[in-house]
Amino acid sequence: MSKKIMIVVGTRPNFIKITQFEKEFKAYGDRFEYILIHTQQHYDENMSDIFFKQLQLKEPQYLNIKPASPANQIGQTIIEIERVIVQHQPDALIVVGDVNSTLAASIVGNKSKIKIFHLESGLRSFDNEMPEEINRIITDLISDHYFITEQSGLDNLLAEGKDEKQLHFVGNTMIDTLVAYEHEIQQSLILKELKLERKSFVLMTIHRPSNVDEKDRLEILINIINKVAEFNYLVLPIHHRTKNSLIKHGLFDQLKSNSKVILTDALNYLAFQKLISACKYVLTDSGGIQEETTFRKVPCLTLRDNTERPSTITIGTNTLVEFNFDVVAEKINEIENGTYKLGEVPPLWDGKATARIVKVLDELLK
Repeated sequence: MSKKIMIVVGTRPNFIKITQFEKEFKAYGDRFEYILIHTQQHYDENMSDIFFKQLQLKEPQYLNIKPASPANQIGQTIIEIERVIVQHQPDALIVVGDVNSTLAASIVGNKSKIKIFHLESGLRSFDNEMPEEINRIITDLISDHYFITEQSGLDNLLAEGKDEKQLHFVGNTMIDTLVAYEHEIQQSLILKELKLERKSFVLMTIHRPSNVDEKDRLEILINIINKVAEFNYLVLPIHHRTKNSLIKHGLFDQLKSNSKVILTDALNYLAFQKLISACKYVLTDSGGIQEETTFRKVPCLTLRDNTERPSTITIGTNTLVEFNFDVVAEKINEIENGTYKLGEVPPLWDGKATARIVKVLDELLK
């Protein structure tokens, strides 16, 4: 009898972590039935439709979640996920990452007495001001098994009293996607479209409220961008929050007037990954980009006070940098003069994490 596995996703980072499950489940014949639920926590064409088409992902069952406050959204998602759990009666529920959909799904799984497997578990920033941190902590508190991407996740869960039998150090499924679609990534025409050569530009993503909501922080950001533009073009797929804040504080025209700055809308996955692979370095306040740059051994300066992915710093090419012009400029100079660290790829970031996960599921769900 096949085992029903339900995976819940809701945002673009979630999608990137589950692309290889359908293939790996099929390798076990009829032992698994795979149900993919998309909460639509984030929804637009580049974030969802194009992504699913580009990577030929299994057609999900969509939930009817309306835009709302975080608490309202979580409440709606709990109600909708309970409905599909009653409909499908899965044997196991895989919750992905640290978004509101993750928290909602884990609560429903716990109340429904379904085994919960948390994919990308144990990561901690130790900053409870981050909504994602609360989602991670609660999800890990009520999960039954933990799929761990890096050593810090294992260490954190052991420190929190988890049984070693619950912990499965499998590696990073985001890297599985990079490996599986590398040919398609390199076929992207984004460099040609933007009229750029390899290593002639820097890539930036910036959107966290602490970095973009206040005028004084935006002025620092403009100075950092101008510093980058002394040596390189800068590609900035601009987040709506960042753009709206720049306009509100009268700084958007100043950004646009810099001829070395190339502003784009949100990019599809293949185009964005091509830019990471081809750029000189990355400036970001994102999470997953720290991992993607580490895998590619591309220097990454993360403009945050903390990270939930410390292996990208201790092993990889990432550095946490204070949101301060002088500190960032010093690191930029290191990259430009060739004295920045080289970095290595963390253990088990080899493109086979999903296969290891499915093997664990097969062994546990007899």
